[in-house]
Amino acid sequence: MVASRDGSEWPGDRWYGRPMTRPIASDTRVDRTGLEEFIRPRHHAILSTQRSDGSPQMSPVTMGVDPDGLMLVASYPERAKVRNVRRRGHAALCVLSDGFNGQWVQVSGPASVVDLPEAIEGLVTYFRSISGEHPDWDEYRQAMIEQGKVLIRVVPEQWGPISQGGFPARLDVS
Repeated sequence: MVASRDGSEWPGDRWYGRPMTRPIASDTRVDRTGLEEFIRPRHHAILSTQRSDGSPQMSPVTMGVDPDGLMLVASYPERAKVRNVRRRGHAALCVLSDGFNGQWVQVSGPASVVDLPEAIEGLVTYFRSISGEHPDWDEYRQAMIEQGKVLIRVVPEQWGPISQGGFPARLDVS
């Protein structure tokens, strides 16, 4: 245990003062197949769209990936992200790992909003890509209709490397 300034104790070494294993930042470039392999099991993202004044509007979302590699987000037609996608036809997602210090990737491309009733099978695909099979698909479809859901589809056109935060390699003291 290490004593802090207020006299309380906390486990572990300090990030300063003595050597310890430090995570080193990394960037891994991937092709489209590598991108899809990375994003398919991840379902947390920050969706970024542009407001009418050009400033960013960001929303934490749950996302899935369809069999063709399109990124899917369910929403409501009244939401700012939906209005912005309709107006600009473009979006970006920062796809996150479950753990805060996990890997992430930024993806952007053309985006569209699909309204009901055309959205219903895409919403099924969205659910299936995140949670697997539903016990009653008719019930799910009816719930999506009653809630008035829409589906945002983003075509991955550009993406950065898969990144991992940490210290720069020049500070590696492990």
